[in-house]
Amino acid sequence: MRSLLFTLSLLCFASQTSLSWKKEEFRTCDQTPFCKRARSRAPGTCSLIATDVTISDGDLVAKLTPKDNDDHINPLILSLSVYRNGIVRLRIDEDHSLNPPKKRFRVPDVVVSELEAKKIRLEKFATENDPPSSVVHVGDGYEAVVRHEPFEVYVRERSGDRRRVVSLNSHGLFDFEQLGKKGEGDNWEEKFRTHTDSRPFGSQSISFDVSFYDSSFVYGIPEHATSFALKPTKGPGVEESAEPYRLFNLDVFEYDHESPFGLYGSIPFMVSHGGTGKSSGFFWLNAAEMQIDVLAEGWDAESGGGDSRINTLWMSEAGIVDTFFFVGPEPKDVVRQYASVTGTSAMPQLFATGYHQCRWNYKDEEDVAQVDSKFDEYDIPYDVLWLDIEHTDGKRYFTWDSALFPNPEEMQKKLDVKGRRMVTIVDPHIKRDDSYFLHKEATEMGYYVKDSSGKDFDGWCWPGSSSYIDMLSPEIREWWGGRFSYKNYVGSTPSLYIWNDMNEPSVFNGPEVTMPRDALHVGGVEHREVHNAYGYYFHMATSDGLVMRGEGKDRPFVLSRAIFPGTQRYGAIWTGDNTAEWEHLRVSIPMLLTLGLTGITFSGADIGGFFGNPEPELLVRWYQVGAYYPFFRGHAHHDTKRREPWLFGERNTELMRDAIHTRYTLLPYFYTLFREANVTGVPVLRPLWMEFPQDEATFSNDEAFMVGNGLLVQGVYTKVVALNSSQEADGELYIDDGKSFEFKRGAYIHRRFVFSNGVLTSTNIAPPEASLSSQCLIDRIILLGHSSGPNSALVEPLNQKAEIEMGPLRMGGLVASSGTRVLTIRKPGVRVDQDWTIKIL
Repeated sequence: MRSLLFTLSLLCFASQTSLSWKKEEFRTCDQTPFCKRARSRAPGTCSLIATDVTISDGDLVAKLTPKDNDDHINPLILSLSVYRNGIVRLRIDEDHSLNPPKKRFRVPDVVVSELEAKKIRLEKFATENDPPSSVVHVGDGYEAVVRHEPFEVYVRERSGDRRRVVSLNSHGLFDFEQLGKKGEGDNWEEKFRTHTDSRPFGSQSISFDVSFYDSSFVYGIPEHATSFALKPTKGPGVEESAEPYRLFNLDVFEYDHESPFGLYGSIPFMVSHGGTGKSSGFFWLNAAEMQIDVLAEGWDAESGGGDSRINTLWMSEAGIVDTFFFVGPEPKDVVRQYASVTGTSAMPQLFATGYHQCRWNYKDEEDVAQVDSKFDEYDIPYDVLWLDIEHTDGKRYFTWDSALFPNPEEMQKKLDVKGRRMVTIVDPHIKRDDSYFLHKEATEMGYYVKDSSGKDFDGWCWPGSSSYIDMLSPEIREWWGGRFSYKNYVGSTPSLYIWNDMNEPSVFNGPEVTMPRDALHVGGVEHREVHNAYGYYFHMATSDGLVMRGEGKDRPFVLSRAIFPGTQRYGAIWTGDNTAEWEHLRVSIPMLLTLGLTGITFSGADIGGFFGNPEPELLVRWYQVGAYYPFFRGHAHHDTKRREPWLFGERNTELMRDAIHTRYTLLPYFYTLFREANVTGVPVLRPLWMEFPQDEATFSNDEAFMVGNGLLVQGVYTKVVALNSSQEADGELYIDDGKSFEFKRGAYIHRRFVFSNGVLTSTNIAPPEASLSSQCLIDRIILLGHSSGPNSALVEPLNQKAEIEMGPLRMGGLVASSGTRVLTIRKPGVRVDQDWTIKIL
């Protein structure tokens, strides 16, 4: 049986030229030496062989050395681990026993602690002779193979023809540049425009090829404004000037709507899917800049073609090889496997799943009050009103402009009595002002990132001269979290939540508008090694701070612009500074699908576009689509015209109000999906092929998406469907208190509804230890596509009849197509937390 299925006529796209962004401020691959070197290597150039294979501490361990080691290059150490549910972890690093110049950075606090309990401790391995290889059992019908010469690692099925799933170094492109010791006269500097990178340890990049078998397309590796299915970037039929997909967190002003250029976040996780309906995945845990090529068929003439394989080239400036192979085989299996490594999405408070109203900036308390009252006047629901940087005293975070916002607590309380919240912005750049309490404390305690000479880094951002909190340190993160207490954040209340912007980090006068790569973090870690994770640690510290503020009782809400694997555990994200253009509306869908696929399910795009002034039709259409974004927020630049939903004429106001009402009508469904994501990692917003994995027509569809498994949003020529051809349907509902962590202790309701043979039943599917009582009565039940004309409905165990009617669908802004039969059961008298049956007579 299928769940309730809706197909809504919403999207209307037109072509329009995008505003240009300043490409010259950012490096291309040819201007990035490690990328240029890696791309120029020919297949088969890797000469490493695996030797001294053994089992150590439950892992398969080997040394990697050049076959003809005339240059006496130090060996690398390979370690392969196996985990339950089809996960293989491969790590390669320098040999620490040989005292390299320093230890390479290993990204902390991303892999969840629960993963270790799922480790399968290896006790032995099998050997194969043709070619020489070591083989370990993965479980679930798979095995991992380390081929000795030439070195290669792959996962394959154990039975049948031992089909390969994912492999590394099948084309011999692996390269690992070892750290250097700078001698007198050595000059390892790199220059870009007016900036110089000292590179004290020389070149330290890593690159390798990864192949996905039985695959039609690959997806993932956000954040880019481009198609959902990743396009080839190198090889036959691809322009020589084509760039790889870049992963380097940057503040990109008015980004292009079609480009492989990196944006605000980086998640090096790729998913493949093919005509067999099977999926697999590959994840590289690395926080340095990364570039990834999708190689066109025929790129390697020596390897031939026609094997339904997609080949990719992964390149990083620094770090270690710390990679995960996910065997699938179903699409949802892959995302579950990834979630078991990096964690599932945090369960949001119920209010956070509603509509958010934001602008740079609501100018004062009177403006806030007027906007709030207008929502009531026009019967438009909303839950959160946001304040951007202008609410502060001179861009000093944790402060208020005393002239514009003299009574912040009273302002928040006026919203709170209506059940509404406020969000204020707190960015990582701290104004360098000796009279500013936060700067003074951070300076005295040595909590800032340092420049290459060891002094507090001084960059330029919204406040002018600024320094940046060093979020790599757990001690500093804990200190930062304490800034959100009511004592330290004067004027804050329990109904105030936080927005972390500019946390890539953005540095207006820095190279590529960010922090220099040779800046230093605690422990001597270079910024180049941790760059992509900086915003993640900032998001983590802020979220943990709100939990501390509430003494561990209430769930936090923190929006972040920068993302990294694990971000899903700490809050929501949005796609940054988009533009009021039809093409930006269009590209929001593949961007959000990609984020959901890679763990970041609580995501959205600014409704109407951040830059520019949308024409009324575009704004209306954006609200109609945005009502199905997991994170639903209207936002705009301060140079744009005001665009609250009531400012565009009666008819457009009605359409936008209907769209927002639709969201609120569907909130129980959305909240249930957020709980599913919290438990399993399966996203709220899903590509069609996640629900229909063998339908090849869905594999490259960029404009349609599923909300859960029961709501399909698609372009015009569509209809509304609920019951399948067998007149059957099923679905689930999840309810908790909407704000606390009590759901983790079993305080929730989880019900399944099944309609079959004219009978609708509600049954409990929560575990025995889960319990939450609710007096909530179901007001109405709507069945779409019911073929017969019933006379009545019998409710059991109440043994009473309920009102029924046949007619058009009227539920928020949802509209059924003409000819669709809609049966409504009104006031059945049953509670949401009880078992019951309704028979259609």
